[in-house]
Amino acid sequence: MPPTPHLWIPNAAIKAANRYSSHRSEALSLYREILRTAKHFHWCDEKGIPWNIRLKEEARKEFMVAKDETDPLILARLLVTGRDCVQQVQNKFNQADQAALDRIKRDS
Repeated sequence: MPPTPHLWIPNAAIKAANRYSSHRSEALSLYREILRTAKHFHWCDEKGIPWNIRLKEEARKEFMVAKDETDPLILARLLVTGRDCVQQVQNKFNQADQAALDRIKRDS
């Protein structure tokens, strides 16, 4: 039986590897940013579970679901959406923190 022909395109393979590496590093960076942001949520939910633990678990679930995704457009959309959500949470947290500091200064 003759060997199966194999088409190898060097530039396409390199580009695909770079794209994978780029998405992988961006996903790891986003995951670390989510974990750093989740550390600031110390209060508990209605079941008594600290929010930082719940947020870490949910982030892990989301990343595990998207782990096998190969479509570059979907990966890019997931990363952009995730980054935007983390930034919105951080902005709201910073605004609330600043409002508390302003209230402390005003009341003292």
